[in-house]
Amino acid sequence: MSDVIALCAQLIRNRCVNDGSVGSGHEIRSVGTVTDFLGAGAAVIEPHPGRASVSYRLPATDPSAPRLMLMGHLDVVPVDESGWSRDPFGGEVVDGVIWGRGAVDMLNVTSAMTVVARRVLDGTLPTPPGGFSYLAVADEEAGGDLGVGWLADHRPDLMACDDLLTEIAYPPVSLGGTAVQPVMVAEKGPAWRTLTSVGEAGHGSAPLGRANAMAPLVDAAARLLGTDTTPHIGEEWRAFVEALQLDEALAAALVDTERVDDAIAGLASTRPGVARYVHACTRMTVAPTMISVGEKANTIPSSGSLTLDMRLLPGQGTEVAERHLDEVLGDLRGGLGETIHQNVSGSASPAEGRLWRALLSSYGSLTGTTVVAPTMAPASTDGRFFRRLGVNAYGAGWFADGTDFGEFLDMFHGHDERIAVESLERTVEFLSAVVTAYADAS
Repeated sequence: MSDVIALCAQLIRNRCVNDGSVGSGHEIRSVGTVTDFLGAGAAVIEPHPGRASVSYRLPATDPSAPRLMLMGHLDVVPVDESGWSRDPFGGEVVDGVIWGRGAVDMLNVTSAMTVVARRVLDGTLPTPPGGFSYLAVADEEAGGDLGVGWLADHRPDLMACDDLLTEIAYPPVSLGGTAVQPVMVAEKGPAWRTLTSVGEAGHGSAPLGRANAMAPLVDAAARLLGTDTTPHIGEEWRAFVEALQLDEALAAALVDTERVDDAIAGLASTRPGVARYVHACTRMTVAPTMISVGEKANTIPSSGSLTLDMRLLPGQGTEVAERHLDEVLGDLRGGLGETIHQNVSGSASPAEGRLWRALLSSYGSLTGTTVVAPTMAPASTDGRFFRRLGVNAYGAGWFADGTDFGEFLDMFHGHDERIAVESLERTVEFLSAVVTAYADAS
């Protein structure tokens, strides 16, 4: 078994499940796996017991040259094991495929980056003149407060770099034209909120006249689920569509706020994963994800909460989220409490510069083409913390032939998450080429 497969399997088996609570995650397990593999020189950061990140840094030989960083996260989201065909934490390799939570988000790329980092650390690959950094972090799946967010406040020295490779690495995409390699240059921003309600406790057998805390939350969830947000076409989406080399009619529809929903409906019947992606990249999205109310079958609840996963496009301010909640909830909103957990606009990096050129040349040498699509992630990544510092942050990889873009997206936080062994090995080869091209650039 190759190093990258063994690493990915072990990271899956480490079961670093982040449910959003401070006491979850246990990323220290995977920090141990990483440091065992990479050896001495690690800086281990543990802001809360068990919530650990790890950094390796090689110094610059030319302080005026840019520094390259590879960064992956170590935590994964919870699973509903009843929906899985295999043990989600078994790290099984079956018929050339590795199964488990995190196989695509993002232990596949974290494992590949770790292998490439060892090659740089031991001199197998060249160190860029401006220096090289490797970072594997905690808490990405819950906003980064105990991961990169904590480093930004307390150890910014470990974040110092000029160019960053992180998630999301995508397989080739086609919406009807030639398949093109995506490189993630932009992402949506989290505007997470929890709405709360207060009612009057009482016996469930005599509900008349009691204010049930469940009622306004159910009403709010129903209104939000039943109202789509307004399409918004940003420059990042336009650049992506242009790169796909589509037929003129489809390309025009995908960048037209009046017609994009018809294009999405046309895709949904045959490529539902792609349709979801287009929908998410052409508007702010709002998804009620958790409702918590009541403690006992015979007791009217006196309090409850509804959690909303809201995501803003690059260029959309947080006022877009506020306006949507005002319009959809109306008078109902005034009777609800509200806690804001994250309130961040989307972010983007320019498709230019030393790392961008290294990505293009590496795809050219390995695939025979330098045609790529600057791509937006509908989710949020730790890359946003670096973009605030002026760092160019991208996500890129190289996948096994036949890896479907839509099916790949549907595995994020879904059942039966899995990745081809060939995709992991190709990503190691690709990232090695990128580091070499970056180091050799004049």
